[in-house]
Amino acid sequence: MSLQVQNDEARHKFYAVVDGHEAHIQYDHSGDVYNLKHTFVPEELRGHGVAEELVRTSLDQIKAQGAKFLPTCPFVQAFLKRHPEYREGMAHHHV
Repeated sequence: MSLQVQNDEARHKFYAVVDGHEAHIQYDHSGDVYNLKHTFVPEELRGHGVAEELVRTSLDQIKAQGAKFLPTCPFVQAFLKRHPEYREGMAHHHV
């Protein structure tokens, strides 16, 4: 699955709309660090790998900006356990 993930800086979220339903990751942003706080996928989209792809694409976008992230969200932490190559983008300080 390939998601069109967009970054809504004003509303502090990375999001994707699939079949009219929005999946998103809420964050706080300070300087070049995104604190990824909560991943939400509506029930209609669960079980299709949406959350996994949302996290992957959001982390790719953060990296492309030259920014770092904090994996506060438990789902993001679990993703990093499965995909350790993404850990290099982690920040080492809190925002």
